[in-house]
Amino acid sequence: MRQEIPSDQKTSAAATTGIARRRVLQAGAASIACSALGVNAFAATDGPTKRVGLIGAGWYGKSDLWRLIQVAPVEVVCICDPDQKMLDEAVQIASERQKSGNKPSTYVDYRKMLAENRLDIVVIGTPDHWHALQAIEAMEAGADVYVQKPISVDVLEGEAMVAAARRLGRVVQVGTQRKSTPHLIDVKKQVVEAGLLGKIGHVEMCCYYHMRANGNPDVMPVPDHLDYEMWTGPAPMRPYDGLPHKRWWRTFTEYGNGIMGDMCVHMLDTARWMLGLGWPNRISSTGGILVQTEGKSNIADTQTATFEFDDFNAQWTHRTWGSPTDPDYPWALFIYGDKGTLKASTMRADYIPQDNRAEPIHFDCFFEREKYPEDLTEKDIELNAAPATRLHMLDFLQAIEDRSRPVADIEEGHISTASCILANLSMRLGGRPLQYDPQNRLVIGDEEATEMLRRGYRAPWKHPFVG
Repeated sequence: MRQEIPSDQKTSAAATTGIARRRVLQAGAASIACSALGVNAFAATDGPTKRVGLIGAGWYGKSDLWRLIQVAPVEVVCICDPDQKMLDEAVQIASERQKSGNKPSTYVDYRKMLAENRLDIVVIGTPDHWHALQAIEAMEAGADVYVQKPISVDVLEGEAMVAAARRLGRVVQVGTQRKSTPHLIDVKKQVVEAGLLGKIGHVEMCCYYHMRANGNPDVMPVPDHLDYEMWTGPAPMRPYDGLPHKRWWRTFTEYGNGIMGDMCVHMLDTARWMLGLGWPNRISSTGGILVQTEGKSNIADTQTATFEFDDFNAQWTHRTWGSPTDPDYPWALFIYGDKGTLKASTMRADYIPQDNRAEPIHFDCFFEREKYPEDLTEKDIELNAAPATRLHMLDFLQAIEDRSRPVADIEEGHISTASCILANLSMRLGGRPLQYDPQNRLVIGDEEATEMLRRGYRAPWKHPFVG
């Protein structure tokens, strides 16, 4: 049952309950998963049309917006991006996809967009260094917000986002859509909650994708269609060396938190959701640029982090070179219990019992190619993630209707994001363990680490944390 958001301060997130076994999922996964999330699959199509604005018309901003259009009667009234080419493409596709056929108005500055439009929902798909300011200002403008992960680049940005959502009574869904992934919902119910793993003693998470851009492009003039000053915003101004879209910006700590912030946040969030975990007790990490030393990238190509919980540790490893330890699970979560092991990824999952007499269970990824044939021709779509994002949007819309906490509420997104940021801080500090106190917003007994919870902003932008 969802928890309502009253007019004053609220606590706790929606619970996930009830689902059928995998064989039923294959016949009707979307409906079953909606039930598990507490979502009325038809409610989104029955209500009044929601007025939507998009900030960040790049790859995933557009992807999230197209999923929302697929499941709800929304009118995309405005789109903001500092790249005119991105804007033009997004406006054209939006006019083709939305029922009205209208072309959204366009903006380079999101502040102007928020000031000139009354919006019910704002979707934020910008690079990580913009998430905090844009999400808070969208909430202050009266909108509920769907914001991509990780929610922030520093820990105190995340604290400011949670505080704003609670103060204003806004619904904020974070794009950690593994919680809405049909086969992982089934795994949670049929393996973890059913007790098939027994006593859990260890968790491992990993990513071995070769996804770290590491080129050496020359510095060049900024093209006329890009407002690079606005794109950079509060981040440090790097010399322009090519369009900073998709993977290139992610290779710099000026804008994000590397593979840890991009990929670990998903798997850590999934582990926390499946196992009912809050903040880690302590976090430590080591790593660096150990192999791919030839390019401009300043994010770690190799990193290990340990998140300490009461009864076990959860360990993360990434390498952007070499081979995965398990070729079937190159980006994955492994939960080890005394009765069995669970392997889980966005593409599949396997329960392997310790007792050879027990039956293993395999879970397949669910696709919706027949129901949404437009997915098959969409540029750069992640077909395996589309059903999960649609369910995530439905859960978001149901939370808006109920004024309740969505499955990926901003506070849960903050815990997962901040934990990954703290791992990076530990790595920068030589691997020493960090114990974060979320009540007092400091690292216990470590003034140096506490100072690093808040990054500097480039003038004239102001950090949103007040405290």
